[in-house]
Amino acid sequence: MAATTGIEPPDETQVAPPSAATTTADSRWVAFGLANIAIVVALSLATWYLLADPTTSPWNFYPLPFNAALFWAILFIVFIGFNAEFHGFDRWGQPARGLAILACTAVFAVVVTWLLGSGLGAIFPDFAGSREGGLGYFTGALFVLFGFGTWVMVVLNWQHWPWTALGMKQPLIGLCEIAFVAVPTLALYVVLGLPAVSSSIADPPMSVDTVLGWFYSIVVSVILTGQTLDNWPWKLFGGGGRTALAATIGNVVVGTGIYFIMVPLAEFLVGPTATTELGSVLHQFPAQIGVCWAFWMIFWANGFGNRFAPPIRAVLTFALAIGTFLLYYRFAAQHVLHEPAVADGLYGNALGFIDWLVLWTLIYVVGFGSIGLSRLR
Repeated sequence: MAATTGIEPPDETQVAPPSAATTTADSRWVAFGLANIAIVVALSLATWYLLADPTTSPWNFYPLPFNAALFWAILFIVFIGFNAEFHGFDRWGQPARGLAILACTAVFAVVVTWLLGSGLGAIFPDFAGSREGGLGYFTGALFVLFGFGTWVMVVLNWQHWPWTALGMKQPLIGLCEIAFVAVPTLALYVVLGLPAVSSSIADPPMSVDTVLGWFYSIVVSVILTGQTLDNWPWKLFGGGGRTALAATIGNVVVGTGIYFIMVPLAEFLVGPTATTELGSVLHQFPAQIGVCWAFWMIFWANGFGNRFAPPIRAVLTFALAIGTFLLYYRFAAQHVLHEPAVADGLYGNALGFIDWLVLWTLIYVVGFGSIGLSRLR
């Protein structure tokens, strides 16, 4: 959702100072964004205390199956919002549209989590919800990690190619994307994801921590290039299949580079003692930093109208991500969210609550259209 300034070239013969109305309009986007973030945080905290908080929630959903349902909920929003562009939902006014999106998302997330944990889990023990530590729920939800990369990339980087080139319209575009992209997504999951969490495979190609850290870095590359940088540099390849191929290869290369940069950055941010305690788990921390960056890139595009030039957006959202990472792990996870310690001075798992912020951003800001904030829009 790129913002446009609407500023015309100045008339050299008539230059007037900006009016009060213009100044107010120019600054209104800041108030709109801050109001959005306040509401998203409030909604996230209220529902967290009800559904997930280890001390206040009446249920024992933390961390699983809560996180599993959360991942499936975000993927459902990707399906109906990114791939299908809210076809069908966009015919309804607010708040009916937002309520329908919220209800459908919740039902999809709960049903898929239950079917995998209790249905498929009864046949294949790796998926069983009764697996120690809720690992069976995580096994099924790990599929979503790869879907965040593939289904989002065909929208942000491929620009719905080749379906638009074939003259298709929604919802056929979305249905084709969901169906055809499921094949490579499933292949990635079977080759890289499932072996890392299967109890029957002793020597997987990658550990689960490396899979999380590396592939989430690719997801970050997809969002960074496709949304924050306006599909640069892939759009330089001429569009269509050439841009799609360049983006696919390029995001793997850029994402791998992000992963190798994020590992030492994570060591620096968590400190030497926590680094030693975490051991190999540190290799998933590029995902922990990455989800903070993904949140701010998504929120900046939708809550703040994607203001500023692409390079400034990239730097600004990354700076906000680092601040969010430190605030979460050093303070909020322990004192606000009541999550357990994971290492010296570190608490929680950012792939839980920060993704919860992402979900509520997509529901409130996008699904509900920031209802109640029309005067600030």
